Amino acid sequence: MSRIYDISVPIRSGGLVYPGNPEIEITLQQAVAKGAGANVSFVRFGSHTGTHADAARHFFDDGQTVDKIPLERLIGPALLLSFPDDLRSVSAADLSNHDLKGRKRVLICTRNSALLSQKEFVRDYTYLAPDGAQYLVDNGVELVGVDYLSIEQFHSGHHKTHRILLERSVVILEGLDLSVPAPGEYELICLPLRIEGCDGAPARAVLIA
Repeated sequence: MSRIYDISVPIRSGGLVYPGNPEIEITLQQAVAKGAGANVSFVRFGSHTGTHADAARHFFDDGQTVDKIPLERLIGPALLLSFPDDLRSVSAADLSNHDLKGRKRVLICTRNSALLSQKEFVRDYTYLAPDGAQYLVDNGVELVGVDYLSIEQFHSGHHKTHRILLERSVVILEGLDLSVPAPGEYELICLPLRIEGCDGAPARAVLIA
């Protein structure tokens, strides 16, 4: 039988966000306990909250929006790679140790997966180096996923990793919890909210073995 891994993180009030992004707030707007006919929640958070997809619009005003990402990019075979805990930057040299021929979706597991459950944001998370991003583009990758809230070095100042990927409409998935599934081949299903005209959206993501 197939095994399904939920690789998305819960969205909760006061949960972890990238510094400067909107805080997460979930409260009851209507409550049965207070006499309402049903429970209805007020939900407030940014477009890059928790497990989410970055669309090209994130860095390019004329770029593809999250609701226009082709579904076939978000669903299909994916290769999960794992890197050692002492690695702080995933470079082209690191990626070249793996056979990416014909791979359209690549997920990168690092020490970051253990950081997602911490209350405080960790600024020295492991990131994808710009030459690593270029290596993926050159190998025809159409989707890349990482296990922290940004694929880019914290406050890089240049945003090269994002720009290299998004200018080619490579979908970026951030905030994936890759702590449980072992490295290898899976079927990925990741569906961001269909928010019209937006630069990104939270998503539910699963791997099927």
